[in-house]
Amino acid sequence: MKQFISVNDVNNINSLVAKALAYKANPFADKHLGAGKRIGLLFLNPSLRTRLSTQVAASNLGMEAIVFNVDKEGWALEFEEGAIMSGNTVEHIKDAAPILGKYFDVLAIRTFPSLKNKEDDYSELYIHQFIKYAGVPVVSLESATLHPLQSLTDIITIQEDRKLLTINDRPKIVLTWAPHVKPLPQCVANSFSQWINTWKEADFVITHPQDYELDERFTKGAIIMHNQDEALKNADYVYVKNWSTFNDYGKVYENDPSWMLTNEKLQITNNAKVMHCLPVRRNVELSDEILDSANSLVTQQASNRVWAAQAVLSEILASSNFFKGGA
Repeated sequence: MKQFISVNDVNNINSLVAKALAYKANPFADKHLGAGKRIGLLFLNPSLRTRLSTQVAASNLGMEAIVFNVDKEGWALEFEEGAIMSGNTVEHIKDAAPILGKYFDVLAIRTFPSLKNKEDDYSELYIHQFIKYAGVPVVSLESATLHPLQSLTDIITIQEDRKLLTINDRPKIVLTWAPHVKPLPQCVANSFSQWINTWKEADFVITHPQDYELDERFTKGAIIMHNQDEALKNADYVYVKNWSTFNDYGKVYENDPSWMLTNEKLQITNNAKVMHCLPVRRNVELSDEILDSANSLVTQQASNRVWAAQAVLSEILASSNFFKGGA
């Protein structure tokens, strides 16, 4: 694995999931794999689970992890080619990234969309510029449009749970929109859709109000429904997530509280397990009665972030290109 930006960087999802679950059973199986290697975790926006789980994963592999909160501790970076830097930006990515590539063996980057300009956000300029100029493998800790480590974690959690339950060989997974107090990115929903559609081992339904369609590049292959009750029928897993509008970009058209998942809504499912990437606005996105119930996989899902990150880092560390010094 040369980098980890999306599901397209993964040769075999099930093999990567199996590796993650093997690490969960034996966290220090490859404790010397990253000895003498250093990973830089660069955050252009805040993080809790992503930051800490990746630090733990790197440590389990013997790597040294150094965190740099670029948005708070660093110079304002310029990413546009040919920019005349007479504004607020102080340092160009063409100058910063190559130096970071000398300091670190792997760079892990967390960026965030502006939700103001769809073309800019969906160009993924920030993470692509790091890839272009750093000269070392780059791992996405969330980008403007995707969150691949979260999506890998989600499939790990579903696979782990399926081994404990007697359910259909081909589960029904429903991604449902939820209300929120402010506009949120499409990253998690895009990424989850992309991974489940690529995985091809589930019947996949996406349900949301009118006008909350996601980019078809990520949802193609899923059934799209605007009636949440109809979508939830016989579901085995329900993934709850808010996102803002894509076509009229970054807007909130409604916050209908009836879209919040409750125990009553679960009655028409196959006693579905419920997932959310966290953080969650309790009793806005998802009810207390769900989050605190036996149907919730949320804590298990979050804890599995360590094993997703560890599996990805081990793939990068073990690649022949990595040890030859290539990205």
